Amino acid sequence: MESVNKIDGTKVPDSLFEPVEYSADLIEQIARKPKTFAADAWGRFKKNPLAMFGLVTLSIIIIFAIFGPIISSHTYVKQNIENQYQGPSKEHWLGTDKFGRDLFVRIMYGARISLTIGFAAALISISIGIVYGGIAGFFGGNLDVAMMRFVDIIAGIPSLCYVILIMLYVGSSVQSIVLAICISSWTRTARVVRSQILTLREQDFIMAARSIGESNTTIIRRHLVPNCLGPIIVTVSFLVPEAIFTEAYLSFLGIGIRVPMASWGTLANDAISTLNLYPYLMFLPAVAISLTMFSLNFIGDGLRDSLDPKLKNR
Repeated sequence: MESVNKIDGTKVPDSLFEPVEYSADLIEQIARKPKTFAADAWGRFKKNPLAMFGLVTLSIIIIFAIFGPIISSHTYVKQNIENQYQGPSKEHWLGTDKFGRDLFVRIMYGARISLTIGFAAALISISIGIVYGGIAGFFGGNLDVAMMRFVDIIAGIPSLCYVILIMLYVGSSVQSIVLAICISSWTRTARVVRSQILTLREQDFIMAARSIGESNTTIIRRHLVPNCLGPIIVTVSFLVPEAIFTEAYLSFLGIGIRVPMASWGTLANDAISTLNLYPYLMFLPAVAISLTMFSLNFIGDGLRDSLDPKLKNR
């Protein structure tokens, strides 16, 4: 049955709601398929254009870092003075430096060193921070106070002091730079994990785990740490660019990676003397560092938004 609207003459149904035909199949039908937490987070991550741009760009940089030096016939140490300061060509895609070394291979090899330092330092820092922060947050009391005061002492000393001391006693190498970065960067992860565990340890599922006789180690490993993975993953995504920038900064100052090894910082340092004549020597490693930093920060922002349940419906 329909009636005519007196205002505009349109026909409208007498009832805005119509009964739905009853069916036993419709009762059992699931309107929306269930998603795991990872699938739901990935779906929201894909909707962030900047995060996807960062992921694609970082993937391309990693692929070039792995396969770039392999597909080229040049090496990062091979010198040819006759070819110094050449522009881009079919033989040298990005030109050559003051010793005639191929810039494309050196930048790709530099990506290997810079990314290795960044990811290695982040993973080691995260591992130390999870264990340390987990113990402090779970047991609490005087142990928590003592452990966090030690964290305050470590964090209160500038990281450059650790770097200089380690360089004096160990020497300049990839391992020493990773060690120097890890000494101070793990404290942030420890604080994040501790704050999360302090909140989670009083939840009902922890009380249930205790009631069935699970040990403290099992509760931390199986229940508390997995529920902290969201903030931990976000922390990793921000630690990596910080470690890469620290390495580039140290190498630029001349106390980082030593020649003939090529990191992006050493390439920028080598270009200082000829900056006015050949600015592309500085431009190329600067672009590589900037793209990597932006990509990792975009990924970190995307992970923070996708892993936060409070932002799910935004």
